[in-house]
Amino acid sequence: MNLNIKEIFSAFIVMFAVIDILGSVPIILGMKEKKKSFSPVNASLISFAILVAFLFLGQALLGLFGVDISSFAVAGALVLLVLAIEMIFGIQIFKDDGPTDSATIVPIVFPLIAGAASFTTLLSLRAEYEVPNIIIALFLNIVIVFLVLNNLDLISRKVGKGGIYVMRKFFGIILLAIAVKLITSNLHSLLT
Repeated sequence: MNLNIKEIFSAFIVMFAVIDILGSVPIILGMKEKKKSFSPVNASLISFAILVAFLFLGQALLGLFGVDISSFAVAGALVLLVLAIEMIFGIQIFKDDGPTDSATIVPIVFPLIAGAASFTTLLSLRAEYEVPNIIIALFLNIVIVFLVLNNLDLISRKVGKGGIYVMRKFFGIILLAIAVKLITSNLHSLLT
């Protein structure tokens, strides 16, 4: 096992940007306003388990279903696209017809934390870095995810309603840009 601080730091920064839990705060606060409940501990543990499992089994699992990583990335990007449209235009596209405690899995775990962008990033990191370094970087990111999810009310109070409104619009555009980038970068390989 070759632990490398530089690899851990690099993988941490990349995953932090992709998971973007701070950018998800407005979405999660919006769900809380709609009385959707979630467990920060469960969301963090499930996300970590899914991401580590995908790190080891991702390509094989997608191959089992005859789905390549590009198709998976485009499918996940479409979900992100819809979430971004909801945030930017203040409209509701996803029906809130699930049980009130269902928010932990959808959309918090998937696609916000463990989504197509995270999965494709993990597969890319695996090609460059040692697996133990990626897992440590991932664990550190999940700790931050837990801290943010566990302190949403504090974040909400510090930022205020106006700040959350601005964050929602700003991060909606960022989410839209990530979705467009995922679609455009993977669509070419799908069409050829």
